[in-house]
Amino acid sequence: MAHRPIITLTTDFGINDPFVGTMKGVILDIVPEAEIVDISHAVQAFDVLDAALIISQAYSYYPTGTVHVVVVDPGVGTARRPIVASSDKYHFVAPDNGVLSLVYAREERIHVRHITSEHYFLQPVSNTFHARDIFSPVAAYLAKQVDTLKFGDEVEDYVRFAAPKPKAVEENRFRAVVLKVDRFGNLMTNITAQDVPALFQSEPGPFKILVGNREVTEMRSAYAEGAPGEVFAIVGSMGFLEIAANRGAAAQLAGAGKGSEVNVVLGGAAAAKKGA
Repeated sequence: MAHRPIITLTTDFGINDPFVGTMKGVILDIVPEAEIVDISHAVQAFDVLDAALIISQAYSYYPTGTVHVVVVDPGVGTARRPIVASSDKYHFVAPDNGVLSLVYAREERIHVRHITSEHYFLQPVSNTFHARDIFSPVAAYLAKQVDTLKFGDEVEDYVRFAAPKPKAVEENRFRAVVLKVDRFGNLMTNITAQDVPALFQSEPGPFKILVGNREVTEMRSAYAEGAPGEVFAIVGSMGFLEIAANRGAAAQLAGAGKGSEVNVVLGGAAAAKKGA
């Protein structure tokens, strides 16, 4: 049996309004056999970076040929371009506002086209709902294997940004930031093994992490290893260092949230402080 075409949706629309359901109706009217998968509709409203993080963490787990629709679009109705970006395995349909930046960073080869072929759109096109009138039908036609060449010309000046990186403020001291708080209250920092490799060793040396009102000095390999009320560090499934608690919300315990500063101290200074 042939595989059904897969289209995923990532938006900040929530589930209380008819927006997501309308998008699905448009897609199914064009390609009734499509399998539509919701990655998330709980992206922080208007938060392009949050959407960029979510799609970058999820897209590569889907079968080759999947079409990913990403709509967090505070510039809807303005001159910002609708685009289709194609890698070796996937297509992405989104506004050209940087929401695919972390996908661009992960993919070796990607081609971006400005969607200008209006005969693929629903007419008339609303100034406020391009997710329905442009992105959904384009995704559906991509799922029907319409060649990307037909949607518009390739562009090189597409919008992209770099996610914030930890900064070394002095030897063995780093300043980072909380990128996201998940529904369990875990604080996902922007620290990866490339940024501070010492924290990602099987047995890291002495360290302290200052976040909110907490000083974290323990690394755990599983959430359940933490003691009640303890706030600890853990390497999350997406490769970022997290600040977490066992069956508790680290965000609440530490009094920290998205955008909070995270300071890391390694080695002797951390050991001295811990033993004091």
